[in-house]
Amino acid sequence: MDDEAISIKLTRDQALVLSDWLYQVMFQSDDLAGIVRERAVWSPIYAISGTLDTALTEIFRPDYASRLEASKERLQTQMYGEANESTVPIEDDSATERGN
Repeated sequence: MDDEAISIKLTRDQALVLSDWLYQVMFQSDDLAGIVRERAVWSPIYAISGTLDTALTEIFRPDYASRLEASKERLQTQMYGEANESTVPIEDDSATERGN
């Protein structure tokens, strides 16, 4: 078996949004088992989440929620063009909990 590490490069916006999503799924909703039924996949998910949490100082800042929303908007614009109401999810107050 080859144990050579693989590197994944993300922009800061991608990392912040992915980190928040993982946090919501793993710790807020407690629904990781419902989303990822294959338990072997949990190992890389936890590794990615831990790496992002140690690399992103933004998650500890008081303006975390506004930084997260700005990152989401930039990523949506990059993927879909100008932001439009149909691609923006309903505001979720749980994102503000992590930054506090």
